[in-house]
Amino acid sequence: MKTRTLLACALASTALMNPAFAQDHSGHEHHSHHNHEAAGLTTPAGIMGNHMHKKGEWMLSYNAMRMGMNGNRDGRNNLSPEQISGDVLNTTGSGPATMRIVPLKMTMDMHMLGAMYAPTDWLTLMAMGNYVDKDMTHATYMMGNPDREIGRFKTHSEGFGDTKLGGLFSLYQGENRSLIAKAGVSLPTGNITEDGIILNPMGVRQRIRLPYAMQLGSGTYDFEPALTYTGHAGKIEYGAQYNATIRIGDNDEGYTLGDKHGLTSWLGYGWSDRLGTTLRLSAEREADIDGRDLQIAGPVPTADPDNYGGKRIEAGFGLNFEIARGSVLTSEFTAPLYQDLNGPQMKRDYALTLGYQLRF
Repeated sequence: MKTRTLLACALASTALMNPAFAQDHSGHEHHSHHNHEAAGLTTPAGIMGNHMHKKGEWMLSYNAMRMGMNGNRDGRNNLSPEQISGDVLNTTGSGPATMRIVPLKMTMDMHMLGAMYAPTDWLTLMAMGNYVDKDMTHATYMMGNPDREIGRFKTHSEGFGDTKLGGLFSLYQGENRSLIAKAGVSLPTGNITEDGIILNPMGVRQRIRLPYAMQLGSGTYDFEPALTYTGHAGKIEYGAQYNATIRIGDNDEGYTLGDKHGLTSWLGYGWSDRLGTTLRLSAEREADIDGRDLQIAGPVPTADPDNYGGKRIEAGFGLNFEIARGSVLTSEFTAPLYQDLNGPQMKRDYALTLGYQLRF
């Protein structure tokens, strides 16, 4: 019920942002927004499943995304490494007795290759594979002295992530408005048994299974529905999207990542037939991890399944440029405005997406 209410509010708000959305426009204005829509100039690079393709049309896409995380937070409070290593936070009983290893920063690079094809005007099929590269830097503190740092180390994992398949279904297509439903599934092709070498609180380097944040996939078949409303008024595009990731069952290691629900709205403006900019506001809610991988353990917050998920609000700015007909470069930078996390866990710092789209 909460999700349906949020979606209704978002759709209503996007209509109110542009009171001219239901009005007729001149032929010149129709031509202008159709050019921007066809070129993808007024849609944020981070939005997927917002447009249908005509029967027989293809679109190939490549997106490179870097996400940076820096520092830690519990709820809405920032934490220093010494606060975490001082063991003032571990009261759940599910994790180790002390937190002597503290994550400091993390980068995740994703390379996403996608394809879309429309067998009919009302159905567009889509597929996406990705390659993931993760680095996390940690500080290790002495077991008997939580204020004394004995060294730092970095863990690394990379490989293919989960594969996504789906279909877009046109529920309504008007002159200036559209409503599209997505039904998708994520296949567990990403590895969930990555290991690496750490520096433990005794000053010894050892190989262990890396925590959940450093694994490459979910290990489960996940349902990924979405509902997207888009409207145009002259050179302006506005829209709202609800999307979710629903995990199905436990994976082979005995746990399930948290379900995600997201709501986003955006405005795009076509400055010319080749240049467009976008503004986006998004909210996300993610549950913690259910279950536990018995091979993931240690005095570090990322080994505790309870230290995952939370609520986030982010803002984004994008710039899109059409190189040639059907060939578009896309970009978007997003940063958090609000984070209430199930911590202690690392907080998001930024995300940058650069992409290329080819329609034919």
